[in-house]
Amino acid sequence: MTELRREHDSLGEVDIEKNAYYGANALRAKNNFNITGTSIDEKLIDAMMEVKKACAIQNEKIGLLEKDQMQSIVRACDEVLNGNYKDAFIVDQIQGGAGTSFNMNANEVIANIANKDLGGDLGVYDKVHPNDHVNKGQSTNDVIPTSGKIALIRYFKELKEENEKLIASLEKKSEEFSDVYKMGRTQLQDAVPISLGQEFKAYSHVLKRDMDRFDLAIDTLSHVNLGGTAIGTGINADPEYVNNVVDVLSEVSGLKLIQNEDLIDGTQNLDGFLFASSILKTYASSLSKISNDLRLMSSGPQSGIGDIKLPAMQAGSSIMPGKVNPVIPEVVNQVAFNVIGNDMTVTMAVEAGQLELNAFEPVIFYKLFESLKTLKNAINTLRINCIDNIIVDKDFLKRKVEENVGLVTALAPHLGYEKSSDIAHKALDNNRGVRELVLEEGLLTEEELDRILDFKKMVKPGIAK
Repeated sequence: MTELRREHDSLGEVDIEKNAYYGANALRAKNNFNITGTSIDEKLIDAMMEVKKACAIQNEKIGLLEKDQMQSIVRACDEVLNGNYKDAFIVDQIQGGAGTSFNMNANEVIANIANKDLGGDLGVYDKVHPNDHVNKGQSTNDVIPTSGKIALIRYFKELKEENEKLIASLEKKSEEFSDVYKMGRTQLQDAVPISLGQEFKAYSHVLKRDMDRFDLAIDTLSHVNLGGTAIGTGINADPEYVNNVVDVLSEVSGLKLIQNEDLIDGTQNLDGFLFASSILKTYASSLSKISNDLRLMSSGPQSGIGDIKLPAMQAGSSIMPGKVNPVIPEVVNQVAFNVIGNDMTVTMAVEAGQLELNAFEPVIFYKLFESLKTLKNAINTLRINCIDNIIVDKDFLKRKVEENVGLVTALAPHLGYEKSSDIAHKALDNNRGVRELVLEEGLLTEEELDRILDFKKMVKPGIAK
């Protein structure tokens, strides 16, 4: 039989596994919130440890904690940061109470580690108490949003690094395909020639703009409300603590964090999370558009467009032998759809704040973390398993351009719109080439056509002479 110990909280007594490092509050929350089946995100746990560590350091500086209490709290936080005791964080990612369950779970784990460090017993909080010491000068309502922002900043930094690699791959392909000419298309209809390299360069540019947006998100998330306690007024927190704790947290975390100018505003309003989510939605939309293009350009391959050939990653059918599907762009599309849906959840949660607090940060973090992690993984596989190994048949594409009616656009400045349109219709109706018809009707010489229909010139601004 499992040995138990008895703890109490404000609601009464609770039996807990004797060797557990969580306490009564965490166990109640675990039983109340069996929602996602997943425990707290590790980056959020680590961020919370840094917050608790910084608060303890600052409280000891101003004489509100004994030195041995501070040191034991700091050592406990470092233990968790080093990867230990993560299994003691037992509450679900989605929980009622604005994150109080996670905060209490963290307080209990730190207090139990600290008490053992000081020679005490688990569940006996006589040396370091979860609320009186670990949570001193704090509230769920300032440590939870602060921890969430720290975790999100780190996820954004990881996404930036992966996006930089994707941009580099697209730029490499743009150089490789710089002299590969194909028909550009508008509204899925043939338009005018373009180089495949120009298309891939354009993809890299939109993702570069997203890099700038990531920096804006990081800057926005760097403003935290730590020190505001319950509703931003700083009740139960020493003024010296309030004025300095964010600076200590910056040192502990290695991040440049800034205390909100108005802590009440910082506690009431979660618009920064929605701003970050909107940036992820924009990024996801760009990735999905690129993936749509890759699927379209590779369609067929024999009876479709066939501009590019995507690497074959797995069998595409259980019934059609040899069929290969664009599975990598497809998974990126699906991640994008999910991120866009997550943004709606974040939107509703941010809007649902009431008066001095928004109680819905747990679901905001759950969705934002999911978006950031899946986007990072999606662009990793897009780069490695798709972009880097795209190949083309240069001669095939060139023939398709030479035979395309879209070439008449380059002739319009020389023949006029009406005559060029007439040539185009004749070419389509009789399945004949534009060059052939122009020469047959004596409209231009062969030398003039060679100059006008030079693909290198056609994909740049100007009128061929």
